[in-house]
Amino acid sequence: MGASQRCRSSGKPSSCGPLLLVGKLWLLSMIMTAYACPKICHCTDRNGVVVQCTSRNLESIPANLPKDTVVLLLSSNRIRHIPKEAFTDLHRLRELDISHNAIESMEVGAFQGIYESLRTLDLSNNHLSSLPKDTFAKLHARVRLSHNPWHCECSLQEVLRELRLDPETVNEVSCYTSVQEEYVGQPVIQVLDSGINFCNFHHKTTDVAMFVAMFCWFSMVTAYIIYYIRHNQEDARRHMEYLKSLPSTSHISKDYDTASSVF
Repeated sequence: MGASQRCRSSGKPSSCGPLLLVGKLWLLSMIMTAYACPKICHCTDRNGVVVQCTSRNLESIPANLPKDTVVLLLSSNRIRHIPKEAFTDLHRLRELDISHNAIESMEVGAFQGIYESLRTLDLSNNHLSSLPKDTFAKLHARVRLSHNPWHCECSLQEVLRELRLDPETVNEVSCYTSVQEEYVGQPVIQVLDSGINFCNFHHKTTDVAMFVAMFCWFSMVTAYIIYYIRHNQEDARRHMEYLKSLPSTSHISKDYDTASSVF
């Protein structure tokens, strides 16, 4: 039974005035929380809220976005980082455009809360070169990653396994740099489809690094042993020369006998 019904049944509506006022204020605050639009953005209602924040010089994701947001447009801003749970309250979000920003990094869990609802994610034309392995884990959206300075190595290969690349821009996801120079400038998917496994190359590189480190350590130990032996030999030689320079015992005895006969 609602507050107004309880007041009518009690026959004392005047005593329920404060209670009804509190209820109306609570309802109003819930509505404002759900539909409030950030001042710097423009919002329209199209079976859910479309939030337009394009070209607003934003450096971070706007706070207090409408919880009923279905489309969020953040392209052409100056956003550099996407933190964890940046969109966690937007459970109806279907389209997210963060293209043409300066994004360099994203935390694991950046898309937590919208894994199931999100259908389109545009991260093209940013400054991304690498991402944590589980950045897109559980995400069902079609993702655009074109025109970023990607570094082709094992972690990028593992990230790509976790997502659905947009087929229209898949060949525009290219190796800007690479652990193997011959793949620079080539589309990442074509390189991987050719049978290249950057993770195997990574393991080989690690093994070579370990071998080089062990060889250097062995060389240092060997050099120290050689130095130690030579140093001891030099000390022994100097000691022998010192002993040879001392007067012999027989010579001292002869000198002593000669002196005794004279006396």
